[in-house]
Amino acid sequence: MYELIVESVFSAAHNLRDYKGACERLHGHNWRVEVRVTAGKLDTTGMVMDFRDLRAEVERALERLDHSYLNEVPPFDKMNATAENLARFIYTELSGALKKGDVKVKSVRVWESESAGASYYE
Repeated sequence: MYELIVESVFSAAHNLRDYKGACERLHGHNWRVEVRVTAGKLDTTGMVMDFRDLRAEVERALERLDHSYLNEVPPFDKMNATAENLARFIYTELSGALKKGDVKVKSVRVWESESAGASYYE
């Protein structure tokens, strides 16, 4: 099995609903996103896929989140934009976009700070 890993960042603000503490107030993060994809075989060029293509798909998934107030961006207008929910959202977006060949999204990890992050995988 082969695995590719790419990272990206986006900046966005949010506040947590039904939460008691500082995070219930409006605040922002420079979110770091780590995406891992796998494949059981390589293409004819000897790659799982081109890193450039994978990064482009990640950037497309993050485009509507970057420099936004997440509480106004669906589906986060209805659910809290936690690191956990963001990881699942990005995983789902990428899984739909990468439906070709043997490539599958393995996991998405979202860091809201240098020392705190959450992962989603199936």
